[in-house]
Amino acid sequence: MLLVLAALRVEAADAQQRADEDVDALDLVRVVGVTPLTGTELPAAKLPYDVQSIDDAAFSRAQVTSLTDYLDRHLAGVSSNAAQNSPLQPDLQFRGYTATPLLGGSEGLSVYLDGVRVNEVFGDTVNWDLVPDAAMERMSLLAGANPIFGLNTLGGAISIRTKSGFSDPGTRVSLHGGSFGRSDATFETAGNTGAWGWYLMGRRFDEDGWRDASPSNAKNVYGTLSWRGDAATFDLHLGHGDTDLTGNGPAPVQQLAGRWPAVFTAPDETANRMNLASGEGSVDVSEHAKLSFTLFHRTVTTHSYNGDGSDFDECDDDDAILCDDDGEPVLDQHGVPLPAMFDAINNISRRRQRSSGATMQFTIDAPLAGRENQLVVGLDANDGRLRFDSAVEAAVLDADRHTSADSGLFIPADALSVRSRTRSLGLYATDTLSVTERLALTLSARGNHTRTTIADLGGENPDLDGRHAFSRINPAAGFTWRWSDALNAYAGYSESTRAPTPVELTCADEDAPCKLPNQFLSDPPLQQVVAKGWEAGLRGAVAQGRGDDRLDWRIGLFRTTNTDDILFQATGGAQSNEGFFANVGDTRRQGVQAGVSGTSFGRRLAWYANATWLDATYRSAFVENSANHPDADDDGLIAVRRGDRIPGLPRAGVKLGADFALTPAWSLGGDVVANTGQYVRGDEANRLPRTGGWTVVNLRAEWNLNAHASVFARVDNVFDRRYVTFGTLGDPGEVFAGFDDPRFLGPAAPRGAWVGLRLSL
Repeated sequence: MLLVLAALRVEAADAQQRADEDVDALDLVRVVGVTPLTGTELPAAKLPYDVQSIDDAAFSRAQVTSLTDYLDRHLAGVSSNAAQNSPLQPDLQFRGYTATPLLGGSEGLSVYLDGVRVNEVFGDTVNWDLVPDAAMERMSLLAGANPIFGLNTLGGAISIRTKSGFSDPGTRVSLHGGSFGRSDATFETAGNTGAWGWYLMGRRFDEDGWRDASPSNAKNVYGTLSWRGDAATFDLHLGHGDTDLTGNGPAPVQQLAGRWPAVFTAPDETANRMNLASGEGSVDVSEHAKLSFTLFHRTVTTHSYNGDGSDFDECDDDDAILCDDDGEPVLDQHGVPLPAMFDAINNISRRRQRSSGATMQFTIDAPLAGRENQLVVGLDANDGRLRFDSAVEAAVLDADRHTSADSGLFIPADALSVRSRTRSLGLYATDTLSVTERLALTLSARGNHTRTTIADLGGENPDLDGRHAFSRINPAAGFTWRWSDALNAYAGYSESTRAPTPVELTCADEDAPCKLPNQFLSDPPLQQVVAKGWEAGLRGAVAQGRGDDRLDWRIGLFRTTNTDDILFQATGGAQSNEGFFANVGDTRRQGVQAGVSGTSFGRRLAWYANATWLDATYRSAFVENSANHPDADDDGLIAVRRGDRIPGLPRAGVKLGADFALTPAWSLGGDVVANTGQYVRGDEANRLPRTGGWTVVNLRAEWNLNAHASVFARVDNVFDRRYVTFGTLGDPGEVFAGFDDPRFLGPAAPRGAWVGLRLSL
């Protein structure tokens, strides 16, 4: 009904503007960057795809833990999985495409921070704990297989712009704490002298966690030194992240029935250290031409320590020692068989990723044949290097299913030392021409060339050595038709690609399964994934009355088909973490996305409502390795049919929220998030029951003591609802005798409450 009313009010809104020439009209034009670099903005109404944007004011008002938390609660098409149950390690999903910190996920979103791509070298993963979201000034979620944003932009791109001494001068402090032993402190200071500006942010996050043995802490620092001239700008960004996260993952459904905070095995620790230096700038070459650039160097060192049950069993002819699946004794580094007392292992790994790159971009906004036109041409180059080392240590599970440490006995056959290098070169162009005052056409294209080399450093796996190359030109085209600010139509087609990552290329042989992320073997080549997407919809913005109130609405259809999609297939392991990557044919994600938001009562009320229906299916039949599936045959195989749904994705989701200023000092707000259930990973054949659907309610309040201080409070999961957001298959019987249900579920957090203080100087 709101959408219909918005369209009917088009002429009335225009008439009101003409009648009130002496009143400043509300600026309904919102601009969005069409490339990761600055200086290439266009009105959102001219973009042939959907864009959702937020600013730091909305982020602060929502009182969320992280940027991903905000996206999950507020934006249409977004959902998340608590695969690790750490608030800083979510699987973020948009329209069925994922950006996750976990190896083995099917990545499909690209993420940029001030023009720097932060998808990691090893598996295109995204370490959300290293993103300085407290420094965010604006974020845009751009939908579709947009080739301009480069590799891995299969379902969309997230572009984050941070604050500067010009955009956010002043000093601010925020402190809050409460449930789960959580404390969170952020400090910001910024200013400028006219030509020079500075910004500095520091944040520390600590919590004990609501599940057993699940503490986490994160420290992030981000700073920017800026210069603004009459015809040029430059920003130097420096960032550092130091995090130590414990995410103990899903637990058997029978275990959770007895105790909700329980964990299967522990510990599961990930420690990240990140350093970033980047520079971006622009020069006005002429009145209508601008040269922009960015260059960066980023290092991320990750140490992981994962205690798990062992796949080894007592030997048939000697129950005092352990044997592998082939019946051969398992030997330690001294060549001595491992005693049978070691019923667990510690997977220990270290990976050092270094990425460097530069982008040069030329923008011309001179009229073409008397019509507004913006042409952008760019060239980017990225060089990513990886050193990966892993070891498997024999361990013993104690009564709490924690593995012992420092046995000093390692299994050389499962150790690995590997080095890889991935170099990518991209040339892109996009042009938007205003054919008439109402019609705008956009044509885009990007050519990618990626080379990956892999070398075994340990000398035990020489077949790992290899060179892989992937190239493709990806086009895009679309148009928009503007009746008025209140009614705008758009439609477009786009293509993008994802080259197989080093983790996939080294783990692609079903006859040589690997255990993520601890072991890799020689593998056959993989094909790159090609995404082809269509999108069309209506949208608009309407000024409400004579004040600053407004109404924004959108509704759209989308369909993206992946060719040669890559799937991780499980061949075993207690939690299905042993297996291989394979091209499984085509997959498709299609659906409807709608949203309406606005302000009312002189901006005292800010509200939104978003809904998404997603149909994500396999379009090719294939035989899957799913060793822990109860319907698998003797070889651990199940048949996936054309039309079976992709696990891990809710079919429908609804989000509602509002904040109301009761007085100039008091405000109350809340949000409701509801999702349908999903099939668990490993059940790509859809033979097991889906997880249950759920609805969760969150509330918040804020009291402004004066112009410089405010107190805020938040309650999540008000009704203490028990629900799960993730599921996979495993073998709980290896740890719990008598457990026969293979479903492992990721439980969501119970009710939690926090209070805090903000100071602004």
